[in-house]
Parts: sequence; structure tokens; C-alpha cells
Amino acid sequence: MIEEIKDCRSCGAALSSPFLDLGTTPLANSYVKNFGDSENYYQLAVVYCHKCHLVQLTHTVQPENLYSEYAYCSSYSSSFLEHTKEFVETIKERLKINTVLEIASNDGYLLQYFKPYTHIKTLGIEPAKNIAKIANDKGIATLDKFFNTDLVSTIVAAFGLSDLIIGNNVLAHVPDINDFVSAVDRCLSPQGWATFEFPYLPMMVNKLEFDTIYHEHVFYYSVLALNNLFKRHNMQIIDIKFSEIHGGSIRIFACHKGRWQASSIVSFYEMTERLQGVDTIEYYEDFTNHIYDIKVKLRNLLESLKWRDKSIAAYGAPAKGNTLLNYCNIGRGTIDFTVDISPHKQGLLLPGTQIPIYPREYLLEHNPDYTLLLPWNFSEEICEQQKDYLAGGGHFIVPVPEPRIII
Repeated sequence: MIEEIKDCRSCGAALSSPFLDLGTTPLANSYVKNFGDSENYYQLAVVYCHKCHLVQLTHTVQPENLYSEYAYCSSYSSSFLEHTKEFVETIKERLKINTVLEIASNDGYLLQYFKPYTHIKTLGIEPAKNIAKIANDKGIATLDKFFNTDLVSTIVAAFGLSDLIIGNNVLAHVPDINDFVSAVDRCLSPQGWATFEFPYLPMMVNKLEFDTIYHEHVFYYSVLALNNLFKRHNMQIIDIKFSEIHGGSIRIFACHKGRWQASSIVSFYEMTERLQGVDTIEYYEDFTNHIYDIKVKLRNLLESLKWRDKSIAAYGAPAKGNTLLNYCNIGRGTIDFTVDISPHKQGLLLPGTQIPIYPREYLLEHNPDYTLLLPWNFSEEICEQQKDYLAGGGHFIVPVPEPRIII
């Protein structure tokens, strides 16, 4: 089920020792049904490739064991839906589009915004059968398969070449990344664009967002590493847009090599990354030192609150929260429960810590003194939704990049 990697998944160069080791953890989305159920734990460590600059996990869990059934639905975040809707509005004005292919289309959260434009034909690719079914039930055509070169002939025969290929938060999830980019190249029309959004590596490092590291995220991308990858498959990055979503993400736009003129922003990103030291191991070693400090400070804060007999809950059940809790050894002895908007997670337990997950209403009903914000990247949205909790004397704790209390 898990494979240790000795050579870079992108360029094939030999890899050195990991710069960050978060220990052994369960899969971040492997929610538990019953207290005491046994769980599988896997090594979670990150290494830097000195040749192509790609940051990646040292151990790979096979995608079939991660995504055939899945508990995450993108439609449950209102701010993410708004972000997605704005993208669709912008891109349809920017490009002449007749066909749109979305990879890892989840529950149709994005493709639904193309439905009013009846001249645009869409197809989603979503390997999680339970999530793909939700999209198909909405009338959004979705194929419940993994996207790879083996699927290209099926897609092209049934759908044709795509004017626009979209992949939000998928580029980091695919272990065989060369096969994936090759499949994108073969599905893209001659003048087409492919666009991918993902958390940006320098933002993760500079803002100490270590909790975005989990087994589903095989890669952590800089523009330097991505340019090396796309050039290998006769493609080029032609534009980049930054977004605050997910703690700091970028959206790249790519095309067949030589089809479109690249914006100067691409070389600007590469230059900035080199100035920051993204292409040096020292950059990542410094990051590791800060992560240990967060662990110590967060544990000390929570322990001081428990010593004062304060009740503590958590908010949300995101994958990133499970990395945070397991690495910091924060469990049911500290956190009484968590709440989440997704009915697919309610009634289950968090992996590793086995903290119970309840509906959001449970927070106000039990009114804990303090609540640890696990999806801290949506803290403004959550504080607005839970203003009654705050008005009633409750406090939120934001763990990253510096543990702090919202009063």
C-alpha cells in the first residue's frame, strides 16, 4: 500500500535525507467509525530534490487506496465556491471556450458554474465513486476514473480535445506526475490552455503551514520545479495568478510549447524564488526548526488552559487538522470534540486522535471555553458564521503560523 521513494518522481535524480519528518500518521482522510478501531500508520516525511527543486514525500500511498471513496466535498465551503465562481466568470471572458475538462472535479462544485453557458460542453473526471455520483446526480457529466495516459483515448473519443483543462488541488496529489502531465498534453487542443491551482510552496514555508503536508499531497510546488516538469512534456507555463485561498495558492496557466507568449510574471516568480533560496536545502532546514517551535507553543497553550480547567473543542475536520493534531500529539485528553459542516464526516472520528465529529450546532449547544480552528485558512469565514459563539464568551485558537487566541 505504501512505497518508499529513493529517486525524484519528476526528474529521476537520487534523493537525499528528508528535511522534515512528521513521524508516522494515519491517512488524513481515513476517518474512523468506532472508538478503538485499529488504524494503519505511515511515514510522513518530506525531501528536496537538488536537481529539479521539487519538494516531495519520501513515501507514497497508492491513489487507489486514497481516492476510490472520499469524504471531502468542495461545495461545503462558501468562500471556496465564491472563489471558484469568480474564476469561471473571468476565464470565460478571457478565452474562447467550447469544451472544458476538469480533473478531480469532486462534486461538480466548479463545472456547475458553466451550466448557464449552453454552448460550452463539460466533462468531469473524479475517481472517488461516491463523490462522482453526487456530481452526476446534479446533471454534471462525470467519469469516475483516475486521469492518466491510459484514459486519454477514452476521453478524446467521447469528448474530443479540450480548449480548457482545469485541475484545482490535484497536481500535488498524483504520484506519477510525468504520466499525468503527458495526459494533459494529449487531451489539450492545439490552442488550448491548462490551468492548475495548488498551495504555493514558498507560502507554505514562509507562513509555516506545515499542516498542509499529508499523504494525499505528494508534491509541494515552486514555479522552478513546475517549469522543469512541464518543459519535459513539451509544455510551457505562460501565466501565474496568486490567491489567498488555502493559506496562499497560485494558479498556473500552461499551453503547448510555443503556442502562446509567456507573461513576464513567470520569470519574475522564478527570480523571486531563487532570491528567497527556494533552490537551496538551507531554506527548508530553517522551516523545520520553526515547525518544532509551533508544536511546543501550541501544546503549552492548550495545557495551560486545561490546567485552568477550561473546556476545549475543535472546529472542522479537514485533512490538515489531522496532520496538526497527530504531529503535536493532541488528542481526546485535550480536545473534547470537533464540529464540521459536512454530513459525510459527522458521526465519525478523526484519524489517529479518534476525536468525535458532530454537526456545527453542537458547538453552541455545548459552548466550550476555547475552540481550536483546524481549517484556520478559513478563519474569517468561520468567525462570521460563529459570531454567536464569540459573542457568548467563546474563544477561537488559531494554531498557525503562531498559536494565538481570537477574543
